[in-house]
Amino acid sequence: MANITAAEVNKLRQTTGAGMMDCKKALVEAEGNFDTAIEILRKKGQKVAANRADRDSSEGAAIAVLNSDNTQGVAISLNCETDFVAKNDSFVALATELASLALNFDTKEAFLGADFKGMSVQEKLTEQTGVIGEKIEIGGFEKLSAAFVGATFTQEQNCYFSRFVCCTSRSRCDR
Repeated sequence: MANITAAEVNKLRQTTGAGMMDCKKALVEAEGNFDTAIEILRKKGQKVAANRADRDSSEGAAIAVLNSDNTQGVAISLNCETDFVAKNDSFVALATELASLALNFDTKEAFLGADFKGMSVQEKLTEQTGVIGEKIEIGGFEKLSAAFVGATFTQEQNCYFSRFVCCTSRSRCDR
C-alpha cells in the first residue's frame, strides 16, 4: 500500500473537484499514481451519473452570451437537481464557461461533443455529476443570429427570465 500524503490528496482534489475521502480512496487504489487516480474518479463519476440518469433536473443556471459585434447570441441552461447546487459559485462559473464555448456551435449535439479542457462537454457534465452527486445536464440551447442581437435578464421572486432581441439594425431596436 502506497503512503499517501495530505498534499497529494489536496492536489487531486484541486484538479478534479472530488471530495477529499474520494480522492484519498482513489489514490490508495491507484497505489499513489496520480493519473490512474483521476481515471478511477472519472469511472466513479460515470457510475454515479448512470444511477442518477432518471432523476429530474429542474433547477440550474441560465446564461446568455453575445459575440463581440452583437450579431450572434446563445442561451443555455445548465440544469441540476437542487437550488443549493444551482446557486453555487463554481456551478454558475461552469455554466458561464460552457455558454461562452456554446457560442461557437449551432446545435446542442455539436456543442455536447465539443472539446472542453481535454474532454467533451458531455464528459465534463458526467464528471461533474460524479463530483457534485447530482444529475447535471444541458437543459436548453438556443442560438440566434441577426444584424443585432441583445439579451436581457429579469428576476421575479426566485425565478430568472431571459430573452433575446433580434433586430435588423441597432437603431431599430432602440425604444
